[in-house]
Amino acid sequence: MKYSFVTFILFLLISCSNPEARRPISHHTDSYLKKSIQRNKQINAFEEEAIKYYIAQDSTNIYSSSTTGYWFRYLERNEELEGVNPKFEDTIIFNYEISDLNNEVLYSYDELGEVTYKIDKENLESGLQDGLKIMREQDEIMFLFPSYKAFGILGDKEKVGMNQSLIYKVKLIKIKSKKKE
Repeated sequence: MKYSFVTFILFLLISCSNPEARRPISHHTDSYLKKSIQRNKQINAFEEEAIKYYIAQDSTNIYSSSTTGYWFRYLERNEELEGVNPKFEDTIIFNYEISDLNNEVLYSYDELGEVTYKIDKENLESGLQDGLKIMREQDEIMFLFPSYKAFGILGDKEKVGMNQSLIYKVKLIKIKSKKKE
């Protein structure tokens, strides 16, 4: 009994000492990150060249480049509503189709249907989020998005492949301004 009491006291003294923090284990080194960055730069450069080649093949149309990394051209432009673009929290209704750079339709207007979207309050591909903000009612724009502005590295696991640049043809049907609601 005496030994068990002493053992118990020793156990309490040892277990009550401050725990020593362990150093985190890092399996990734700086070289891994540098390689990953370099690989992504190569992919982005390749996609940009593919998009520029697509634009060069369509010499009858004029494409503009955005400051955020995509290209676009107007298919139909509404000149009457100049300056009336959707703003933060406006609700818009649009429809669109998605094609690859070979003009093969991946998702048609019928498949995707009309979409109701609240500007900057819901998730969409980042390129489409940016592109919708430059549109006006009844505008129809063709956007050329590199993969990082569309479905990203993995695609959508159905029709869009890995690191695939895409063409979005978007028609903005209606803007419901938050101020009017």
